[in-house]
Amino acid sequence: MKAGIGVCASSILMLATAAFPLLPAQEQEPNYDEKKVPDYVLPDPLTTGDGRRVANARDWREVRRPEILELFRSQMYGRRPGPPRELRSRVTSMESRALGGTAVRKEVSLYLNTDRELPRMDLLIYLPASRSGPVPAFLGLNFNGNHSIHPDPGISLTRTWMRPSKVEGAVLENRATEKGRGTLSRRWPVEKIIGRGYALVTAYYGDTDPDDDDEFRNGVHPLFYRPGQTRPDADEWGSIAAWAWGLSRALDYLETDPGVDQHKVALLGHSRLGKTALWAGAEDERFALVISNNSGCGGAALSRRRFGETVARINRVFPHWFCGNFKQYGGREERLPMDQHLLVALMAPRPVYVASAVEDRWADPRGEYLSARHASPVYALLGVPGLPGDSMPGVNQPLMGTIGYHIRSGRHDVTDYDWDRYLDFADRHLRKGP
Repeated sequence: MKAGIGVCASSILMLATAAFPLLPAQEQEPNYDEKKVPDYVLPDPLTTGDGRRVANARDWREVRRPEILELFRSQMYGRRPGPPRELRSRVTSMESRALGGTAVRKEVSLYLNTDRELPRMDLLIYLPASRSGPVPAFLGLNFNGNHSIHPDPGISLTRTWMRPSKVEGAVLENRATEKGRGTLSRRWPVEKIIGRGYALVTAYYGDTDPDDDDEFRNGVHPLFYRPGQTRPDADEWGSIAAWAWGLSRALDYLETDPGVDQHKVALLGHSRLGKTALWAGAEDERFALVISNNSGCGGAALSRRRFGETVARINRVFPHWFCGNFKQYGGREERLPMDQHLLVALMAPRPVYVASAVEDRWADPRGEYLSARHASPVYALLGVPGLPGDSMPGVNQPLMGTIGYHIRSGRHDVTDYDWDRYLDFADRHLRKGP
């Protein structure tokens, strides 16, 4: 094993922001050979920036956790604003006998601009019809619009602009059409989720910010610009942080919905939205459980391994995802004052699940596993079990402590196997089952 744990000195952040300017990153061909993974030393989650040992839960809560959070805010995802002065909501449709009478379907519009109708975040909510009170819920953003997650004809077509791209199977038109209805239903087994007693809440991720390098002219960013400002500062939020901000606004609404147990909301995301889920869970501790599905570079995978997708490549292809300061670490991952195991540790002591796929080498499954493993000491400090075992499990052999992990057969996707594990994990922690 090539990883080591070391002290993250307080001077590292100063050097990162001053001594190493934003130079063009040198990209190389993707590495898929473990023998070519460089030697690296990971920042110790239980050693403060000035070298002090974190000895107890208070030290973690008051010193180390805020310190780590600040590193991710200033160097990677960017600082995000607080909530709007007023979050207006309106129920736009309600069907009490959806899905053959097994579910209640509700659509709710959240108005993110106090003075205007746009930008607006449209929530699709399914609740078990048989519930006798508020139920735990899974919350996640979707790629292609709410109408894409299920063929239910009662779901309104997403009306915001869609990104014309083949990435993640996105629609090729600029506007959603009936052709897109139910096209990603394989990733959203609504009946299974409802049948297990959970609500499902989703929204199109482009409602808060278009997934395009539009110089942050659209979406929520301009709502928070200072007079004369035209784009976020180098340490201010990119698109991932904007999508995460939107998830917090969805939770603001769910705190008012009588059908949902606001204290038992599990946050789930796949791929770039897995990165988003992790950052949203780090920033907003109201989320009871966080799930990262195939999130890879910038998500659960260790950046220092330079395996598959790298910091240089992700910033070149998706320059809008992270804050400007993150670009200086392309090809210089060893200079990062943090790495992704610290992001996973920010969930502690809440349950967090990291999932990989054998054929998804681009997302570095081993790097995702190692993040979960190296976050475990924080969980132990806080008195809860982290990730069981001391080695990467076999294929389709999940590990479940307060940190969960599996690597399944197959490719970059969300499958029934993944959902079965997530529902089991939620049962253990949100329902206090065996």
